[in-house]
Amino acid sequence: MNVTEPLNSIKPRVRVANMPEYHPPLGNRNRLRLDFNENTLACSPKVKAALEGITAADLTRYPEREPVEVLVAQHFGLNPEEVMLTNGVDEAIHVLCQAFLDVDDELLLPVPTYTMYEIYASATDARLVKVQAAEDFSFPFEGMLKAITPRTKLIAIANPNSPTGSVATREQILQIAEAAPGALILVDEAYFHFYGETVMDLIGTVPNLIVARTFSKAYGLASLRVGLLAGTVKNLRWVRRVLSPYSVNTVALTCLAAAIEDQEYLQWYVGEVKQARAEFLTMLASIGIRYWPTQANFVLVNVGVNHKQLVAELCQEGILVRDRSADPGCDGYVRITIGTRDQMQRAIPVLKRQFQKLASTGVSQ
Repeated sequence: MNVTEPLNSIKPRVRVANMPEYHPPLGNRNRLRLDFNENTLACSPKVKAALEGITAADLTRYPEREPVEVLVAQHFGLNPEEVMLTNGVDEAIHVLCQAFLDVDDELLLPVPTYTMYEIYASATDARLVKVQAAEDFSFPFEGMLKAITPRTKLIAIANPNSPTGSVATREQILQIAEAAPGALILVDEAYFHFYGETVMDLIGTVPNLIVARTFSKAYGLASLRVGLLAGTVKNLRWVRRVLSPYSVNTVALTCLAAAIEDQEYLQWYVGEVKQARAEFLTMLASIGIRYWPTQANFVLVNVGVNHKQLVAELCQEGILVRDRSADPGCDGYVRITIGTRDQMQRAIPVLKRQFQKLASTGVSQ
């Protein structure tokens, strides 16, 4: 060994060196946050009270997730052994990949979709198989069925999907699960509350089904990073082996219990977003901006070649939106989160003016 070799010559695993990088456009977000699909207003007042009740002594102890997993399981009508809390859904995806994807295994993805599926799978020795959605961004059901092989080990379906807002039906998910008995079917229901349809009730009935939920969106706990996986005891057993026992901290666990308790606040916020969504889509249609049907708290719009200009000018006017042009099939597209009715009523005149400005120059589609 050459002891004089500089430290910066140490190389990572080839898989890690070749991984795609993810750089979310964070920083200086003290504006109307219509860019990350978060709760755009606030968490429940009960969460705020729980946060204020945390003592200095509470912070000296390691977190205990099991008691809160019992509460969460009761909320979803599941057994505690069928629920696992994680540090956001990102960690859930990561540990699923670590637990199940091996050499020559395949992860099957409809695209465009949530970026982190590909990133976490890229750190394993598995192969990524992508099925491109059609121009209307509807779930590519037939393509997914045809892409299933004996090597398919994990199929990830964001439902509703991001950045498109499209959905897979319950029947489609069941057919995919039946067609791939040797694969786990991850149904990521991060935006469930704005859609209302779930397959959570099939846990234990469909043996290869895993459902993910997040508390970062409707519940407004994005900064605390809490997600969950629901699945059979047998499947979750292997995931727990690669999960840190302390990855969900005490502050997050305390606030999660309070958030679940306040369903009245949750339903109020979801109702606000659904009404604002309907009004916003009506506005887009009235001025001829192309958008895609959505069941989530966001909408994908086609603004054409000057998408970067639109994002920058809206930022200057105090509104953040997300450029999704780098996603497969999304060149020129921008995703806009839907906030409360009051927020969107304040944002609509600015958005409308900017859209019409692009239309007048002939660069929008």
